[in-house]
Formats: sequence, structure tokens, C-alpha cells
Amino acid sequence: MKNIIQIAGIIDAEETRLLVNSGVDWLGFPLRLPVNKEDISETNAAKIVHQLPAGHAGVVITYLERADDIHKLCKQLGVKKVQVHGKITITELQRLRQIAPDLFILKSLIVRGDNLPDLEKQVALFSPLTDGFITDTHDPKTGADGATGKTHDWRISRRLVEISPKPVMLAGGLKPENVFEAIITVRPAAVDAHTGVEDESGRKNPRKLQTFVDEARRGFFEIEK
Repeated sequence: MKNIIQIAGIIDAEETRLLVNSGVDWLGFPLRLPVNKEDISETNAAKIVHQLPAGHAGVVITYLERADDIHKLCKQLGVKKVQVHGKITITELQRLRQIAPDLFILKSLIVRGDNLPDLEKQVALFSPLTDGFITDTHDPKTGADGATGKTHDWRISRRLVEISPKPVMLAGGLKPENVFEAIITVRPAAVDAHTGVEDESGRKNPRKLQTFVDEARRGFFEIEK
């Protein structure tokens, strides 16, 4: 995972084509959510995943906590990458690695104010069982962990990038106006956006999307100088 741009919350095949043509690498499908409503049915998500062109990947974003349930959902959709956002235990993560050794696992690190010491412990605990991490934001008003449209203290994510032996994706309130600064500040291996590239209708806005991709590419290029 390096210089990856992920956009989450795909609604349909038309939006998929827009993302692919704009240069997005990974397409995220949030499913089985405890707070927010799904953007697409699992059946339609599976159809899109199977039709993605080479060089692009579908990613299941889920709050499921049992390894068997996560594995079953990934197989159902035909994806080889999953973001685990639930409060999964080390035992369940070990089992997921055992039953799905080829599955690319991203473990969420949720920033709740200044909880850096706890996040540092999570990095140490989960690194041997994951392929990467994704930092995201907690919203105390809704209780949502991720998909909040809110940024967090990027200094915390920067610290996690520095100590993690695995690559880190940055999420949380990213949009065209701030993604370049975010990459320069945090130096992540990947970035993720959802509502930050949408218009009032809830669909991805072509202008916002292309600007986000261009600014993210500019940021990745800058930190590799």
C-alpha cells in the first residue's frame, strides 16, 4: 500500500466509472454499519467489484467483529481487501488471518481527542496480524467511528505513521481543500475520502473528485522528493 487514493461510499455503476476514470485506486464499500445507512446493497456492490478494471480494487468497510462473518462477507462480495472498524479482539483477528491468509486487512485506529497512548498500544498489538492501519475520527455527537466528515489532530496520525511497522491510510474529513496539507503533515501511505468529494445530493461531484485526486497525487509526489 503506497500512494493509494481510496474513495468510499460508492452508490452505483455510474459513480464507479467516474471514480475509475478520475484515477481513484481503491473503492470502499461501507456495509453492515451500526450507525450510518449503507450507500448500496451487497448484491449491487458485488456486481461492481467483479467488473472493476485491472489496477483497481474493491474494499469492504465493516464493523463486524467475528472473523467468520467478516470472511463470509468478503467472499460474498469477491473482495480481497477489508477495513475492520469494529471492536474486534486479537483472538478474532488471529482467526481471520488463519481462515483468510490472503486477505489484505486494514485495522482502524480511531482518534478520540488525545488518545495517542492507547493508539500506540493498538499499533504494537495488532501490527503482526494486519497489513496496514487506517486512522479515522470519532464523532461524540453521533457515536460514529469513521464516516463522520470530521478531521482530527493530524499530529496524532503523524506519530502513528512514524511508529507503525505497517503502512497507514489517513481518513477523516479529507477534501480537495485540505488533502495536500494532510499528506504533507502526516506522510501517510494512502488517503481516504467519502463525503468530502460529494455534493448536496450525496453523489460524488466530478469537479471535487478530480481536484481531490490531483491534490493527493501532488502531495504524494512532494513527500517523496
